[in-house]
Order: sequence, then structure tokens, then C-alpha cells
Amino acid sequence: MKAINVGLLGIGTVGGGTFAVLSRNEAEITRRAGRPIRISKVADKNLELAKKITGGTVALTDDAFSVVSDPDIDIVVELIGGYGVAKELVLKAIANGKHVVTANKALLAVHGNEIFAAAREKGVIVAFEAAVAGGIPIIKAVREGLTANRIQSIAGIINGTTNFILSEMRDKGLPFADVLKEAQRLGYAEADPTFDIEGVDAGHKITILSALAFGTPVQFDKAHIEGISKLEADDIKYAEQLGYRIKLLGITKRTSEGVELRVHPTLIPAKRLIANVEGAMNAVQIQADALGTTLYYGKGAGAEPTASAVIADLVDVSRVLTADPANRVPSLAFQPDALRDTPVLPIGEVESAYYLRLRVDDKSGVLADITRILADQQISIDAMIQREPAEGELQTDIIMLTHLTREKNVDAAIAKIRSLPVVKRAVIKLRMEELG
Repeated sequence: MKAINVGLLGIGTVGGGTFAVLSRNEAEITRRAGRPIRISKVADKNLELAKKITGGTVALTDDAFSVVSDPDIDIVVELIGGYGVAKELVLKAIANGKHVVTANKALLAVHGNEIFAAAREKGVIVAFEAAVAGGIPIIKAVREGLTANRIQSIAGIINGTTNFILSEMRDKGLPFADVLKEAQRLGYAEADPTFDIEGVDAGHKITILSALAFGTPVQFDKAHIEGISKLEADDIKYAEQLGYRIKLLGITKRTSEGVELRVHPTLIPAKRLIANVEGAMNAVQIQADALGTTLYYGKGAGAEPTASAVIADLVDVSRVLTADPANRVPSLAFQPDALRDTPVLPIGEVESAYYLRLRVDDKSGVLADITRILADQQISIDAMIQREPAEGELQTDIIMLTHLTREKNVDAAIAKIRSLPVVKRAVIKLRMEELG
């Protein structure tokens, strides 16, 4: 049977891994796909690197647009990243009737609606398993494996850099800035780590998962995103004392009022499996009505783990090249005409439990004033610890865990608490999820 010709755009870490795995496992992949899948053309600005990786066995070019216009190319694999030229290349490939495989979560989270619409019009596939959680087949699980279920929520550790940093902060008691430097030295964090540490990367990924789970368009612009750069080692320590661990979670939930879509540091009970995911590993927990709770765990980045997902998409596309487009699995799981513009709740309307840390004068009556303000906002306290001040110290920390309440009520209470003369610094607020 005729081989599938693949044009590879970008042969960096993931591109190099894709070329290596596809070459090494060619016989096994052919047995699964029913026909050979071969990278026949590679585009990269660094031709010397491309030649070194490929051994000069394929056509090389520094003009990516020549690949997406090549009539002999059946599938384009986009591994360039970003919103700019990658978008132009993907749309050009689609316009030329080519199927696309991409690992570009940023592109799909921001421009996915336009890209999927263009693909539908041309009758081609856009596959993106590698865009979320690296080698973990989470896209296929949500889009196909859980088809019979009404998904209720997804919560994921979907950024390995931040999980590594939080693990190190907890294990070594070091401040964020010190651990970030170590993460950069070890190659876990980029020279400019902003997208990772400020939650943007996780925001892109949970946006895609939310659309797949609830049958909505991608809505990244409506996601609430907080990173870990302001997280303090003291809060990790106090959380541990209370039986919790702090993870940067991407969370999306179905509610009667709309969809929650948020990324932020989150306290999780230490007994939960997902709370014990350490280092640069990823994990995604899904709650569904028929199946219940499932957890998907593995490497969320790296050359060959991500290549595993890219090649799985190539095999999937090769199997359905001749299928009627109307009978293919929809890009966003639901039939295009069945997508709903379900509103994304503003963060103030989200219900959660909260961790609050207050730095206060060590004097009588302080706690009574604080609890009265909380009660006025219908916020009840679940647990509390008060640090014993060291000898000669005039201030202390009070840590409170609340029961479920709306975020706008907590913010109103914090504003009043902060105005008390005895409160000496901004109140630390972190959200909590039981994930039971």
C-alpha cells in the first residue's frame, strides 16, 4: 500500500524525537497503521541541525511554506509553536487540502475555533494529542474513551515545570526564586519561564480539555489564570501541617450556572493520588457520571514522550484518510452543529473552599474581629492554626481553612479584614479542592 508522506515543520526537541521514534519503530507502526508512514520532507531554519538529526535521508528546506504547498505531502506535522507563523502555516496546509498534526496548545487555545472551522470546510483533520500532557493520551480519552459519559470535572497537573518547582519547594523548604534558578539550570524551565510559572501554558491546555469535555468552543480569553511566582514557602509548609499539598491545577467544571475554567495554585488533600505526583510529571483527574473518577499519569513533556503522541495522531489520520469526513471523530468531540456557547463563570462566582493566612498583631480580640467579618459574609471556618510567636515577637500568623463559599464573598471579607489596624500585611488566599 502507498506510504503516507509526512512534512515535518520544526525539528527541535519534539521534532527530533518524532523522527527518531518513527524511524526506530517503523515496522511496528506500519503494522498498526496498515501502511508505511514516512517523513519525506523537513523544514527548519537550522539546516545543519536538520541534516545531523535526519542523516540527510530526507529532503530538507528552510522554507516551511514550500512543505505545506508540496503536492506530494499528505500530512503536515507542525512543531514550530507560537501564534504567528505557525498559524499561517497550519491554515495554508488546510487550504491546500492537507491533514495537520500539531503539538501547539497555544495556537489551538487561542485560534482553535478558526482552525477547526477551516478544517471542516476542506474536509481535513487537525489532530492534536501532543498539545496536552505530552505523551499521556488524554485527548483521546476525553474525546473518544469517555464518549458515553457526562463529564463533570477535569483537574490536572499539566505543566511539568511548575510541578517540579513546587515539589522542590516542599521537599527543601526553599523560596520560589531559588528553585526557579535550579529548574533553569537543570533544563526544566526556559530562560524566559513566564508562560510556565504564570500559568499561561496550563491555561492553554485546560482550555482545550474544557472544550472537549463540555462541547463548547475554545474560550481561552475567558479563563482565570494565576501562576506560582508569588507563592511562598511558608504556605507550602502550613498546608503540609494541615494535611494538604499545593499544586498548580488546571480546573474545569460543569455547574448549573455555566462552566468553570481556571488555573491557580490549589490545596489538595495529601491522601489523594494526584497530590503525590512529583517532579516534572503530569496527571489529569476526570470525574464522569458513568465511570466515576479516573486518573491519567505520565510524562508531560520531553522529546520521545511527546513524539509518542504525535505519531499516534499520524497513525489515526492515516487510518481514516479515505473515510467520509462526516463519519470522522469531530475535532472537539461533539458534532460541530451541537457545540454550545455555555458561559464561563467569572472567578467571583466560583464556589470553593479557601486557605487564608493573616499576619496580625499578637494581642487579644484579634481573632474575634476576624471571625465576625467572615460570619458577616456567610463564611464558616473548617480548621485553623495559630503560630506561637517566638520570644520577643509581636506578630503571628493565623491560618484558616473555610468551608465552601463563593469567591466574591471571600474577597469582600478579605477587604474588610485588611482594613483592620492589627492586620500587618496582605491576606494570602489560596483555593482548595477535595477532588474526592
